[in-house]
Formats: sequence, C-alpha cells, structure tokens
Amino acid sequence: MKSDKKIYSAAETKVIHGENLKIEIVGEYPLAKDNQGNLKSRIGTIFTNTNTLITVPGIHATQRMAYIERLNRKRRQIGVDPLTIDEENVEARNSVDLIMEENEVLIRPDPDNMAIAFKADEILQEIVSKQQIKFLYVFNQKVKDAIKWRGEYWRISPLPKSSEKMINMISASRIGITGKPIYYYNKAKGTKLLTCDEFCRLGKLDDEELRKYLLEINKYGYCSNRMENPEIAFFMVDKAFSCSDFINQDFAKISSLQLRKIYDNLKKKFCDAVPLEFRVDDPQNMDWRNKIFAVLTEQKEGVVSEEPIAGLSSEFFMQIEWLPGARIEQGELIFDPIFEEKSKKPGDAELERLCDEKSRGFIFSFLREYGDLEYVNIGRLTTSLSKRIASRNRRDVYIAEIKHRESEKETVRFIRMQKWGVYERLDDGKSLLDAIVESEEYTDYILDRRLGCRQLGMNLPQRVTSRKIAERYFGKKREYHGITIWSPYFERDYIYGTATDKTPKHKFENETFALKYAHLLGGAAAPNMIIGRMDLDGRVVFDDGDEVIVEDSNGMPVDLVVSDHTGTFVDYQSDLQNFASDYAMPVNRRAEYLPDTREFAHVYLLAFVERFSKIQQEYRKRKRAFDTLFKGRRRDEGGSFAYRWERILDRLNKTEPLQLQELIRKNIVVN
Repeated sequence: MKSDKKIYSAAETKVIHGENLKIEIVGEYPLAKDNQGNLKSRIGTIFTNTNTLITVPGIHATQRMAYIERLNRKRRQIGVDPLTIDEENVEARNSVDLIMEENEVLIRPDPDNMAIAFKADEILQEIVSKQQIKFLYVFNQKVKDAIKWRGEYWRISPLPKSSEKMINMISASRIGITGKPIYYYNKAKGTKLLTCDEFCRLGKLDDEELRKYLLEINKYGYCSNRMENPEIAFFMVDKAFSCSDFINQDFAKISSLQLRKIYDNLKKKFCDAVPLEFRVDDPQNMDWRNKIFAVLTEQKEGVVSEEPIAGLSSEFFMQIEWLPGARIEQGELIFDPIFEEKSKKPGDAELERLCDEKSRGFIFSFLREYGDLEYVNIGRLTTSLSKRIASRNRRDVYIAEIKHRESEKETVRFIRMQKWGVYERLDDGKSLLDAIVESEEYTDYILDRRLGCRQLGMNLPQRVTSRKIAERYFGKKREYHGITIWSPYFERDYIYGTATDKTPKHKFENETFALKYAHLLGGAAAPNMIIGRMDLDGRVVFDDGDEVIVEDSNGMPVDLVVSDHTGTFVDYQSDLQNFASDYAMPVNRRAEYLPDTREFAHVYLLAFVERFSKIQQEYRKRKRAFDTLFKGRRRDEGGSFAYRWERILDRLNKTEPLQLQELIRKNIVVN
C-alpha cells in the first residue's frame, strides 16, 4: 500500500509541520525507496524531546551519537554550552528505535518507558499512516498490557502464517550497516546475524571492499545495543568461532596479501564451526529456513511470539487478524483513531478491511451490555478451524477480549455471524421485507436447534446470546446499496480447550489420558448420532473441529464441549445403523498412535451405549415434556423443525443401543 504522505528528497534535512507537532528528519523519509524499489533506510531513531527523526546509515547507537553531535553543534552556534553527560543520557532515554520494512515502520519500545513509545508513535503519524506503524516486542508483559489497554492488538507486527511468507520475511530481514545488506536482522533484539554463506561471499569482493566489511565486523562485533544484545552475532556457530577471532587484526593497515590470508583463515574457521547443513543460505531448505526464522523471531526471553491472549488453544495461534478496538476513559468511549483515517480515504481497500464495520458494532454491544469496561480488542479468524468445506454463505468468526474495571482478568468472547442473514438473503434475490422476515425465522430455527440439542444431551456452551449489529449493504442488489441492515450474530464464552481433531498425538502415549479421552469422545458420539448431525452432502459431522476437550491442571481430559451445533437435525429420517462406520472413525483415525487400540475402543463404545441408553431412558420417562417441547412451532412434513423433532424422537425410541454398539465395533480396525 502507498502512503499519501509526501516523500522528501534525500540530500537535506527536512522539516514537516503538523497541527501541533514539528518533525525534523535528518536523512531519508522513513519509507523512501530507490529506483529498484528497495528501502533507502532500514533503521531510524525518533528523539521525542525535539521531535527529530534520524535515518542516516549506521546502527541505532551511531544515530544517537549523530543526533547528540548535531544538537551540540546547534548549541555552539547560538553560544550555549554542549550537553552534559547527564543531559545526553536524558536525550537518549527519550529516544525510540524504528525499523523500516517494506511498507511498514516498526517501533521497538522500551518496556519500562511505554509513554515515550506512544509519543514517538504520535510524532511518526504526522508523516506515516497509522496503519503502516506497528509495534515490536509486544510479548513482553509490560508492552503487551500497554498495547491491549489502548485496544490496539492490531498493531502487533504479526508473524508469517505460511512457508512463502516465512521466506519473504527472511529475505526482508536482510540489512546492512554501512554497505550491502549482508546481515539478517532480528528486529526485536536488534542483533544482526552474519551467516557462513554471506561471510564466504565477501571473498568475491575486491580488496578494499573486503577490507571495509572486515573493519565493520571488527568494529561492531564487540558492541551491545541498549537492550544489552550484541550488535553482530554469527549464525549457527559453536564456541570455536566468535568476535574474539577478529581481535588484534589491524585490517586498516595490513597489505592486501595479508588481508586475504587472514580472511581465508577466518572463513575456514567459520565454516568449521557451522554444521554442514547450515553453511549455505537456502530458504527452500526447510531445516535452514525454520532455524533462521526461529532465531530471527526470538524474543529476549527466548520464546517465539504467538497469540497475545493467554490460554488460547494452539489452533488459534497465527490465525487471528486483530482489528482496531476501543478503550473507555472516564466514561468516554474512545475508538481507535484509525477509523477516522478510514473516513478520510474512501476506497482504500486495505483500510476498509482493517476497519471492519462489524467490529464497531460488537464494541457498542459490549458497552451497552456491560457499561463498566476498560477496553475491548476484536480479532477476526483468518481461516476456518474446521475441516468441513466452507459454505458460500457468510461464516465470519471473531474473538473479543474485554476487560471489566472491577475484574482482575479479561473475558474472552467468541462471535459467529449467522450464516443466513439479511445480507445473504438479499444477495439471494429476496425483497428487503422477505429478507428481514426469513432472517428472523432462521435465527429462531438456530436457537430451537440449540434447545433441542441440549434437551437430547449434547454438551453445548452454557450461555449463547443472539444479537444484531447494523451494517451497510453493498451486495448484489444495487437498488439497496448503502441502506442499513441489521445482521444477526451469536456470542458465547470462549472454551479453553483443544479441538479433538487437533489434539497432539503424543498425548495419547499416556494411557490414562487416552482412556479418559475415549470415555468423553464416546459419550459425545451418542447425542451427535441421535440428533442426526450431518453436512448438506450427507457426511456425518463429528470429531472435526467443534468438539473441544477441556483438561484439568494436570493435563487430563475432564470434559468435552461441543462449541457449535452446525449440522444438527439435518438427517432425521435414516436408520441410525447406517452410520455405524462413521462413528467407528474416531477410534480408527487414532489407532496408529494409541498405546492400546482395543482398550480405547472398549471404553469409547461403553461410554457411547451408556450415554445413548441414558438419553433414551430420559425420553421414555418424560415423554410428554419432550413431545410437546416444540408443539407451538409450525409443523410441516417438508422439513420444519417441529416435524424434524418429532421424527428424531420417534427414531430414538425405536433404536436398540446394544445393536448400534456391535455394529460400530465391527467397523473398528484393531491392530
């Protein structure tokens, strides 16, 4: 995306006036590119006391030195004494490191001085769009808390989500100090990695160029940045090679012959210190790629960043695209100012996607319901976590973290748009009135199905709320473009657990875990079968992403919750014996890594028949309560829910659980 801010010529110091700020740039505009499309400057430092941005070549330490020298030169010109050491330290403490990458400026904040980082952010926004400014190091607890309190999780610089993006990130991390980009840059730690391959390539340079880079490595190899991380490190070396090997080498004065000899010795020692598979830089080599990616994305604590909300299951890692949120100060709702930027740039596709209109609606709903909030962060799931084929209808899913003033912990809510709302029905050719009526009827149908599922023993989340948000229609029916419609969605608490189809295989090595798991899975299979849960293509829906295993503090399964009842009551006519092979699959697909498949199958089937029999007995005991539950609803043998309910109960009453158990057993493959 291109910024609409002015790009200034390179040769001079620039001064830009904002409404309340005056920014002075010494060096290049932060996102200026050369004729080949490469960034002219990769690092910068903002000095918040004077609103000065330094982007001259070097490292952050040399930029701070250049700033101090420049400031002292100005002071001398007006007859003022140079800064004292203490005053220089104050200027340095009030500076913030920047890293430029493609079309983004990344802020590397000091966790103990977040106010300065946010001040630098405001200054930078005078010349760079806010959507192009992100924060690094946000998984430090202090930084994370400051970011989330502002409702700005979206400003976390995300990690790549695919091999292709990993390769692009590795390529984009290449950086130089005073010359070519021979290093790979860890943006969070500020360390520049030199690989064996890059060091070997220096040998192809002429003598003076080689001398320049050896001097550079020698000079900065012993430096540490303000985070106490080394400025330069060598990739994948053991203790046999380090910066100490460059000591006592006067690269500036020795002859070209001596220079080549010393370089060749250093090259051999570097290569010998690196495992063979890491001596050549090859992004297509998965081992090399994964290793350098892990090193480049490592935080100071040695942990690779994942999702900011603690407790989310691993399936959500890297799958959430955070959107602008809001905070509440002294009772005032403050939306992220990026929404205002969107209104000034109509037609900007990236801003339209970022400033999701629905997220504002969710925030209003939370504020109306709770009233005592501190902040709200909204995220959108980028891909479906289910294995089912995506439908053509809307299935947008969001996650929200909200903080109550009187609560120590945040609340995490899960939001799913209704598959068939007013928007979809208008797109399907309905009139506005019909679209509204049919959308309401479908909401009732979904809630009736939920009630029926709970009545028949399916373990669903305790509380699901149906709500609506206003959004503008810009779909297929042009005559309705721009009108406000009310789109239904469902909101529930987040279930802290792991979907059954994503449970790590190694956990089943523990036999106790495996058998507890089998009991919960078999117990969940019974109501799933009774309710006729299938997709529209006639495939059974079970154990494919909606069933969530909850573990205790010891990591043992204690509950199974069905997070979404999609597909229930689809099949209400077939003999349940037809699905025996489908309900053998939860055992069969795990057989290869189960410690005892036979015992797992035995516990699974025992739990299945026990749960099925209990539901059947409950029905027979309170038959009238079940039969009349939906009597007030329209009955249509063409497939109304009241008719489906009637047929489901009749099938339940006639089915023999032990016969089902034996049929499923016959379809289980036991090693």
